[in-house]
Amino acid sequence: MDNNRSWVGTWATSPAPYETGMGFSNLTLRMCPRISIGGDTLRVRVSNAYGGGNLVIGAATVGIRDQGPAIQPGSERKLTFGGSGPATVAAGALAISDPVKLEAEPLADLAVSLYLPGEMPPGFQITGRYARQTNYLSPPGDFTAEIKMPVGAITDEWFFVSGIDVLTSKETGGVVAFGDSLTDANISTHDTYNRWPDQLARRMTARRAGRHLGVMNQGLGGNRILHDLRGDSGLRRFDRDVLAQPGVTHAVVMLGTNDLRNSLGDPGQEATGEQMIAGLGQMVQRAKARGIKLIGATLTPFENETFMPGSWNPEREEHRAAFNNWIREGGAFDGVVDFDEALRDPGCPTRMLPIYDCGDGLHPSDLGYCRMGDAIDLALFD
Repeated sequence: MDNNRSWVGTWATSPAPYETGMGFSNLTLRMCPRISIGGDTLRVRVSNAYGGGNLVIGAATVGIRDQGPAIQPGSERKLTFGGSGPATVAAGALAISDPVKLEAEPLADLAVSLYLPGEMPPGFQITGRYARQTNYLSPPGDFTAEIKMPVGAITDEWFFVSGIDVLTSKETGGVVAFGDSLTDANISTHDTYNRWPDQLARRMTARRAGRHLGVMNQGLGGNRILHDLRGDSGLRRFDRDVLAQPGVTHAVVMLGTNDLRNSLGDPGQEATGEQMIAGLGQMVQRAKARGIKLIGATLTPFENETFMPGSWNPEREEHRAAFNNWIREGGAFDGVVDFDEALRDPGCPTRMLPIYDCGDGLHPSDLGYCRMGDAIDLALFD
């Protein structure tokens, strides 16, 4: 490897257990991620974090996506793992492909294809997560090398593909967006790339000065700081999804809303502002020990939430206010992003401004998500 260059994550998604009982057998998956920074050499990360057995990959490719399930002719590249085309990823493990030469521009759409030759029953526990965009499943067979893969079904999930890295200058850094559904951009319009990390990546690409940074979205719907829910808690996954990301220099953390909402209704999991502060404080310590700048993001209001009626009450609002005040004034972080101020209704600050609300009182609209991306001071990353 060139000693003047190093690996930096240009795209990521947090592994989690796929919630719907689903199996795969003798088919090809074509996942279509949009990267942030470009490069001429890349590699792909494949996760079997939650699998109940070996993930067998019969063949894999990467290329520049054209339209739908098609890739641009001439851009297709065979992926190997340790020099071999087929690969076996043990339960709970991660596999990183060998580097491939592929000229990918910033904000390019890629297509990563995995052929799964074996039987993967519904009880296998597939590693997958919301994508908010269209990905493709083939009819039976290996179509990894096909320019236009035939489509047996479409999906709005990520399966197994968990990261893409580019080989770039040592001065280039990486920022991880670490959060819950508001970072994963639940309810946003499919295939429009309106997540706030998408907007951050666009702004990073457009600016003429400042440090070059890849953006990795590790938002996980339902995620909490303290307790597991639809995957590992923030404290449990922090090492994997932040500290272990290639080239990470910064992270923006927005977690705590689901701790407050306590969707399981478990009295033992009713979180206080003090408990949430202690949990996030642990992340601060771990990031600083690794030389990663951690930027705290305030929690947005949700008084009029209809997504899960009854999740807001005055006591939980007091804890949200105390938590946000600590983020703003506590001095624990290397920087602050005030998403609360960016989205709240000045006339009723316990609610989102209607134009930024998707309509459920909890998740932003497409405009609201982009407003969050615009609220971040890019000087925080210089």
